[in-house]
Amino acid sequence: MRILVWHGYLLSGTGSNIYTQALVREWARTGHDVTVFSQEPHPERFDLAGATAVRPRIGSVLPVFVLDRYEGLEARLLQDLTQSDRDAYVEVNVAALREHLPADLVFANHVLLGGPVGAATGARFAVKAHGSELEYSMRGNDELSAWARESLARADAVYVGSAHIRKVLEEVVGYVDRVHEVSPGVDVAEFRPEERDVALAALLDELRGDPPNPGDANERVPDEGNAERLAEWFASDQPTVLYFGKLLHNKGVHVLFDALRELGDVRALIVGFGDYREELERIAPPGTLFTGPLEHRHLVHLIPLCEVTVVPSIFPEAFGMVAAEAAAGGSLPLVARHSGLAEIAEGLGEPAFAFETGDSAGLARKLRALLELPDVERLRLAAEARRKVVEKWSWPSVARRLLS
Repeated sequence: MRILVWHGYLLSGTGSNIYTQALVREWARTGHDVTVFSQEPHPERFDLAGATAVRPRIGSVLPVFVLDRYEGLEARLLQDLTQSDRDAYVEVNVAALREHLPADLVFANHVLLGGPVGAATGARFAVKAHGSELEYSMRGNDELSAWARESLARADAVYVGSAHIRKVLEEVVGYVDRVHEVSPGVDVAEFRPEERDVALAALLDELRGDPPNPGDANERVPDEGNAERLAEWFASDQPTVLYFGKLLHNKGVHVLFDALRELGDVRALIVGFGDYREELERIAPPGTLFTGPLEHRHLVHLIPLCEVTVVPSIFPEAFGMVAAEAAAGGSLPLVARHSGLAEIAEGLGEPAFAFETGDSAGLARKLRALLELPDVERLRLAAEARRKVVEKWSWPSVARRLLS
């Protein structure tokens, strides 16, 4: 098949970006002719398995759902733009797609603005709802919801990653026909358990190859000195709790910090970037190390070095990708029991892997129980969790379902 994948953002850093990169790679690996349209300035840095990368010329303004910094672009909230601004953005992206038609499928990410972009191409198209657009920009905005409803009515299919997002889509947009639930995927060949010495050597090698970041001025680049700090960190065999994701208040890292204070003797690595980092650094308990953002090439080696990975989000999540990646890599996941995260916990089938949202005391108890498991029992739980991830959420099966 000839497939055009439209994604308005980058190809790394956050959930929908990583989803797009992985999906493009999987479709290209299996022989499809794939072109991805994004605002990624450096697509050559990613393994896209031969897929073509195109960067539409959108001007200076990038519509977003959460304000972040983008190289050479001014990020503005979708709901704060005028309709003429939104229409102009859609048209320049559609013009870029039309240059590559005909195609068997246009696969557009995000209800907005993927729905209007896909509909305006005149081609057969499907839309993937990611959740952030629904919760952060569209909920309570009748104008945006109506625009989305009109666009999705023309789609061949609308994909949601969880039952939670199916429910949110109907709450925000209204009834939508042809909605299919297909969870995101995990690269189980990349995210896998590794022996400690092998994982550490590979991690340090990746960190030494990171670009300079004087004064950690670029929040999207790993902090300087990570190789030295993490070499010292893992010289100790004291257990490590890992968080990786955006550093926003809604992600609940402060709940994790409250739990760590209750435990008193547990250390944590905090991986990511976002506008809440400065405050988190201020309130972090002793034994906490921040690294800035790390890419998949780092995480596939970091995760096997960490006994538990916590996903403490206090805001609805489309799907618990972080938890699934952690489980695939041999780190026991511990997630807040709500929205798409709850579906991950249920899929893994282990009550020890979930705690009540915002309950730092409950999180502390669950953390202590997991960290005190005998090695044999921890390895058994980890192996069973990985088996379920491979069975339910591997990318080959997800990519096939999206084209079925």
